[in-house]
Amino acid sequence: MILKLASIAAFGLLATVAHDPLPDLQLGTVLPKAEHKMKDVSGKAISLKELVGGSGLLVVFSCNTCPFVVGSEGSEGWEGRYPELAAYAQRYGVGVAFVNSNEAKRDNGDSFADMQARYKEKGYSGAYLLDEKHVVADAFGARTTPHVFLFDKNMKLVYKGAIDDNVASAAEVKERWLHNAIENLASGKAIEPALTRNVGCSIKRVAQEHKH
Repeated sequence: MILKLASIAAFGLLATVAHDPLPDLQLGTVLPKAEHKMKDVSGKAISLKELVGGSGLLVVFSCNTCPFVVGSEGSEGWEGRYPELAAYAQRYGVGVAFVNSNEAKRDNGDSFADMQARYKEKGYSGAYLLDEKHVVADAFGARTTPHVFLFDKNMKLVYKGAIDDNVASAAEVKERWLHNAIENLASGKAIEPALTRNVGCSIKRVAQEHKH
């Protein structure tokens, strides 16, 4: 797998912060916290179950601040691919949920107001949900921004990991893992690979004693 990370490795954001052991969601696992309501940028409270499409659901843990998402000097970041990715998923009957679990950065770029502004500015489609106290991220075992989880119409996990193999440049992507997984899911074909390595900043969790 070729990932051009040199320009952003200096941020030192690849490691997951110390936290209670997170689950490692296995393929076939049913959508965690499916009924849990989160506030969408529209102001509505929405559960992931409500967003499942005829073919399934794509959940992308993301944020407004990580250079792997928003880009940095020498790297596009993955966020610029979000609008096309969401449209592609929806075209295949897959619902789309971007989830912001960066609880420790709500006062520093990842507030609800920041999410609303980013959604509009960057042309997102699908839901963009605020995961209070990273409850949903913890249930998923989501570790990075971005971290991708694709579920089928029965809400079972069929793909987990990265969007593609090149954060730096969409034009230089060789392996479109998530696009291929979505297409194969919709057509009933086997997804291969079904697991890839997620790469990004650690989700900014709060200390355990501050959680409810």
